[in-house]
Amino acid sequence: MRLFFRLFLVTFLVTNICISQAPKKSSSSDIYLSLQKLNFLGKALYIAAHPDDENTRMISYLSNNIKAETAYLSLTRGDGGQNLIGPELSELLGVLRTQELLAARRIDGGKQFFTRAKDFGFSKHPNETLKIWDKDLVLSDVIWIIRNYKPDVIINRFDHRSPGSTHGHHTSSAMLSVEAFDLAGNANSYPEQLKTTTTWQPKRLFFNTSWWFYGSQENFDNADKTNLLSVDTGVYYPNLGLSNNEIASLASSQHLCQGFGRLTSRGSETEYIELLKGDLPKNKDDIFEGINTTWSRINGGKAIGDILYKIENNFNFINPATHLPELLKAYDLLQKSNDEDWKSLKSQELLHIIEAVTGLYLEASAADETAIPGANIKVNIEALNRSDASISLQSVSYTPKAEKDSIIQLSNNKKFNFSLDLKIPNTASYTSPYWLIEKSTLGTYTINDQNLIGKPETPSAYNVYFNLEINGQLIQIKKPVIYRYSKPDKGELYQPFEVLPQATASIKDKVLIFSNGNSKQIPVTVKANKDNAKGEVQLCFSKGWKVDVEIKSFEISKKGDEQTLLFTLTPPAIEEESFISPIVKIDGQEISKELTTITYDHIPKQSVLMPSETKVVRLNIKKAGQYIGYIVGAGDNVPESLEQIGYTVHKIDPLSITPNELQKYDAIVMGIRAYNVVSELKFKQKNLLDYVKNGGTLIVQYNTAGRWDKQFETIAPYPLTLSNDRVTDENAEVSFLAKNHSVLNYPNKISSKDFDGWIQERGLYFPNDWSKEFTPILGMNDEGESSKTGSLLVASYGKGNYIYTGLSFFRELPAGVTGAYKLFANMLSIGKDKIDIDKKLKN
Repeated sequence: MRLFFRLFLVTFLVTNICISQAPKKSSSSDIYLSLQKLNFLGKALYIAAHPDDENTRMISYLSNNIKAETAYLSLTRGDGGQNLIGPELSELLGVLRTQELLAARRIDGGKQFFTRAKDFGFSKHPNETLKIWDKDLVLSDVIWIIRNYKPDVIINRFDHRSPGSTHGHHTSSAMLSVEAFDLAGNANSYPEQLKTTTTWQPKRLFFNTSWWFYGSQENFDNADKTNLLSVDTGVYYPNLGLSNNEIASLASSQHLCQGFGRLTSRGSETEYIELLKGDLPKNKDDIFEGINTTWSRINGGKAIGDILYKIENNFNFINPATHLPELLKAYDLLQKSNDEDWKSLKSQELLHIIEAVTGLYLEASAADETAIPGANIKVNIEALNRSDASISLQSVSYTPKAEKDSIIQLSNNKKFNFSLDLKIPNTASYTSPYWLIEKSTLGTYTINDQNLIGKPETPSAYNVYFNLEINGQLIQIKKPVIYRYSKPDKGELYQPFEVLPQATASIKDKVLIFSNGNSKQIPVTVKANKDNAKGEVQLCFSKGWKVDVEIKSFEISKKGDEQTLLFTLTPPAIEEESFISPIVKIDGQEISKELTTITYDHIPKQSVLMPSETKVVRLNIKKAGQYIGYIVGAGDNVPESLEQIGYTVHKIDPLSITPNELQKYDAIVMGIRAYNVVSELKFKQKNLLDYVKNGGTLIVQYNTAGRWDKQFETIAPYPLTLSNDRVTDENAEVSFLAKNHSVLNYPNKISSKDFDGWIQERGLYFPNDWSKEFTPILGMNDEGESSKTGSLLVASYGKGNYIYTGLSFFRELPAGVTGAYKLFANMLSIGKDKIDIDKKLKN
């Protein structure tokens, strides 16, 4: 029975992840844990740089063991990384990773904050990071979040004293935290913030260290630990049937797009935190020692605590509703306190407990998942009291102001359903991540509303206020308008209710390459968000480009349907880069944004509106060969990019690889990190190398060092050692080490200009040691570093050619970087120059 109970709780946690918009359904154990947290008046803030940087063991320990209000401040949303589960990159990846962090916090009990900083890719030094981020801007955000959240304790994930030794974002997050610790309490620092918040001085600042930061376990064992505190984060919670580390594992496993799904762990595990600022606790087992975390901390709190501590000490797990009268009395006393910060937070916590002990279920579900501005939509209301408490629903409204209505007595377990009409204003804002509304810079998002800074997502625009009388006491509970529905294969589902434009238009390909002067048909897809959508789409383009018909009409009868309009675009005769944009004209409105939907089971559905535009590139490019085999790795858009310049690309199932199957291809390309993530390749590597030996070309894009199956003897025909070497400056000067090599000359002549306009980086995980059979082609380096010559290595093997490249083609080709296309075409064409010469001689 105990095993079943534990399995049930784990299943319940995972289920809540998948239906993350569903209302929380609390057991008696959940209520008791909430009560314990209610009775702890202390806050902790954990600070790092990216999604997945956070130590979920420590966050869960602070939240579930100490019972502190705990939050994670991730300076970025992780938009510069890669995606192992889908196509979202850049801003869309940031939206996905934001939601994965929120899913993690729903499990470990923390809250989530962000600054305006963007993850612009790997940075070697905080000097570069803080310059690109705009240090003053991001520092002001950290201070703003500290002043509003008011943590007693701050814990840094990274060491501020180690610039240049690790990711510049990591060190910068710690440096900003150290500086903000002092400035948040200074009224002369960012005084404009004090119009809407107050100064705050945290009590202690820690660094979450470990033996890893000391270089070795031996160094750590011998280090002075005077300023170190240690905690056992492996503690077991009997009331949950889970250990802290099991909860932490479930939380970190929500970072699925980064491949963080992992087994749960159990048992004792020690975490260390080093005091950086503030006073050292005398009791090194108590992070909050000397900080008043009782109800006496706030004005009028002692009387509240006398009530709530008694409930905690005598909690009725069989019938929690017996505590309702005392909970209501505590709530009434709390409303009289003048400590606005704690009153606001603890009032919400107390209301959730009151809901839970009475089994009170309140829901506002829209009849449709979306609406357009100006629309009227029905919202279905459900109200249910599952206790003997005297509860009446006085009124339901869309504004906090309570208005008397027909009073409904909510008797035990008798459900009441009715509906309200919701009028969406004509001027209503569209649903979309608030940080993507304005154009951003390389390093920061543009957010004009100060009060939004720090928030993890756009607050719900539409809420329903349930005005209740419980045991004679008036209580108001706010619920967001959501959309509840079911699917035969998934059951009951919840997602956010959204307001969208009447129609949006998009072009699937974000880069269109014209490798000659021929025209192309451009499909523009129009999606309707209302019935009977009629309008026009105008295709905007730059001088030099030509369109057959600039404006075309559309008519879509049913909401959610799409119609494709074909425009014929003709490029200029010379090489040029430009943009085309479809604009929807409907009912006197012009809509220039496209709608992207992000849907995964572990996060709520996300609708993202961003400018609808496609980069168009007139490129004079030559190529040899036609048929390319592509083995997909961690996921990239290189195959689609190669098709843009006329190649026929076939994605190869690794299981189908046979010697005969490979011979039909002019070249085979391995997707990024293929050897890291495709386990079948350990059985097929011999076939791939034999293909090269027999005259084929194999191009291997970057893999991370050592992160492949140990059964791999090598990923290359000759000795090759991968490293962590990378060049992060996308504008770093490139030298040609083998100027006469065919890869720089055939069929396209490569010059230094072909390395202009690269984005985010030159490349990553370059080899740093290789056998004499390899020819290094290019040299490059970041400022202050020695030249890295392993970005592009070519070796003859048998009759064919093997190429290893850490150049970031997976970023450059989808971005339409012309030089990257020419160089990649040359790589695919290697060896074909001899065939061309033989043909000319025969003729």
